[in-house]
Amino acid sequence: MAQVLRPLHGHAAATHPDLIVGTATSDDAGVYSLASGMALVQTVDFFTPVVDEAYDWGRIAASNALSDIYAMGGQPLTALQLLGWPRDVIAWEVAGEVISGGADVMATAGCTIVGGHSVDDAEPKYGFAVTGLVDPDHLTTNAAGRPGDGLVLTKPLGTGIVTTAIKRGGCPDDLRDRVVAQMVALNDRAAQAVRTVGARAVTDVTGFGLLGHLHEMLRASGTSAEIDVAAVPIIEGAAELAAAGFFPGGSERNRKAVEPFFDGDAGDDDIRLLVDAQTSGGLLVATEHPGRLVEELHAVGIDGWTIGRLTDVSGTRILLRSR
Repeated sequence: MAQVLRPLHGHAAATHPDLIVGTATSDDAGVYSLASGMALVQTVDFFTPVVDEAYDWGRIAASNALSDIYAMGGQPLTALQLLGWPRDVIAWEVAGEVISGGADVMATAGCTIVGGHSVDDAEPKYGFAVTGLVDPDHLTTNAAGRPGDGLVLTKPLGTGIVTTAIKRGGCPDDLRDRVVAQMVALNDRAAQAVRTVGARAVTDVTGFGLLGHLHEMLRASGTSAEIDVAAVPIIEGAAELAAAGFFPGGSERNRKAVEPFFDGDAGDDDIRLLVDAQTSGGLLVATEHPGRLVEELHAVGIDGWTIGRLTDVSGTRILLRSR
């Protein structure tokens, strides 16, 4: 993807005195300064179905798109829907169920759907372009981590493995329900806890997996990291599904992309989970006060786990310690 985006580097269309965060650091959203002193936060995300139920797919897509705004410290304001639909294959009524799910989550987030665009597509796709507002003094990016910061994660890993099992008919119903609930859950309260503690650097863990998004943070911040593999939370049942062969192709590509940058004594089973492509994952936070952040997360009703720390080792390396 970095090669694909290379034509934008230094291009007049991708530079401006008021552009605070652009494409250079592979952050979760773009940020553009306004004359009022506030800044716009803008992101777009859409994908093919990750579950069989249309309404749940819509809810997950909305939560996933909103997550980038929360990761930047912003509040969502408006959203535009993006819909690709095989109109001659799947009834429009099903698309209505998808849209209903997305709308319900946007309403929960206080985000107004102002329009959108649809195209005839061989494979269904759905998502949103979301615009939010942020006070630049409270902006969180993936480029502000410092050596010594603790790393806190706010949702367990494994959604890519579980949704692969769902699509192949190999996921138990109770696990499916737990994972859908996790993917639908907004990251708004986690972002609130981050603001309270005053954390430095934040990203959300989505398609590139934990190690992929961590590596983006390290590259942007100029640091390395140590991960306590045993401390990384995993969805109960996901490891067993991975061992049974439910491992998405995107996760395998993630592993190949980050393999040159990590070492340590982690086994293959652990690495599969650390690179698993997540949908609507949690926030990964670098903070001077990881213990305080975990306490604040618990105070607003969500979990948090300290999984490692940033280091000053050169070369944006990730050391995986399993013992």
